[in-house]
Amino acid sequence: MKEPIRVGIVGAGANTRARHIPGLQNIAGVEIVGVANRRRESAERVAREFGICTVYDSWQELVAAENSDAVVIGTWPYLHCPVTLASLSAGKHVMCEARMAMNAMEARIMLAAARQHPELVTQIVPSPFTLGVDKTVKRIVAEGRLGRILSVEVRATSGTFLDVDGPMHWRQDRELSGLNVMSLGIWYEALMRWIGEATRVQAHGKVFVETRRDPDTGEPKAAKIPEHLVVTAEMACGALATFMLSQVTGGVEANEAFLFGTEATLRFSEGALSECGRNSKTFSQISIPPEEAGDWRVEEEFINAIRGTERITHTTFEDGVKYMEFTEAVAQSMAEERSVSLADLRAPLKRTGT
Repeated sequence: MKEPIRVGIVGAGANTRARHIPGLQNIAGVEIVGVANRRRESAERVAREFGICTVYDSWQELVAAENSDAVVIGTWPYLHCPVTLASLSAGKHVMCEARMAMNAMEARIMLAAARQHPELVTQIVPSPFTLGVDKTVKRIVAEGRLGRILSVEVRATSGTFLDVDGPMHWRQDRELSGLNVMSLGIWYEALMRWIGEATRVQAHGKVFVETRRDPDTGEPKAAKIPEHLVVTAEMACGALATFMLSQVTGGVEANEAFLFGTEATLRFSEGALSECGRNSKTFSQISIPPEEAGDWRVEEEFINAIRGTERITHTTFEDGVKYMEFTEAVAQSMAEERSVSLADLRAPLKRTGT
């Protein structure tokens, strides 16, 4: 019989409660042995809901406890790096929620620590939007069905009107979210799976409500993360990509991506793929072959990797560093009002040997 794998939960937010905890508890031989949240009261509610035996007053206590083999980090980005480093130092496997870190430097530090502990499994929770179609998109691109890919468009809009009076959400708080902007890094991760990385970016963003109420203290706080963002990116494959992300597009909600080629256009929208060829004026839906259909199996992949029966593909720390470097290049472009080369962003690392 396989040895049980004992997991501690740091940060039991919505995604952790909806996916990670149930997903882990549905795997034979896995036990969630402890939970720590921002406040003990909320951790106790989660413990009662899911039958978790131990509640900790702090994440440090949970990581230091000897009753767990792995730590799932479901906090906001500001704790991803410190909890990862402490967990690896304590000899524990790590699964970290998406938006790997506050910035690229933290992500690189996390990757370096993971490489110092090759015996431990590390995983970033993957971008979920395109999991069902990724293999099919990659095959279509590899077959050359689109011809030469010229342009890419990603649209991620909320359909909501600007919330003028609402309190600050953690995703609007630079102290909690770092350089992450809406779903930028998550969409870029998905695009990397399809056509590879970007080489240069130019970005423009806008904060429309510059001061919001801190939900904890009630005091006014500066909002520094854009509510509307447009990014153009030169891709290594030769295409020009455009990202448009917004929380102010009242009445127009979209989560979709287009690959425009010389021979055909591929559209991803609402989880489905469709195609328009050179000689057609309409899009036809593409059926996903059963052997290519993907699904959410993050927790299963993590546990199987710990057991040595599988390797992490969604998503590695290396991939997380790449999307955090893209995120940082976007932030630098906005701040300095210029285009930014990702190679230049990494150049100091090469000079110092890190």
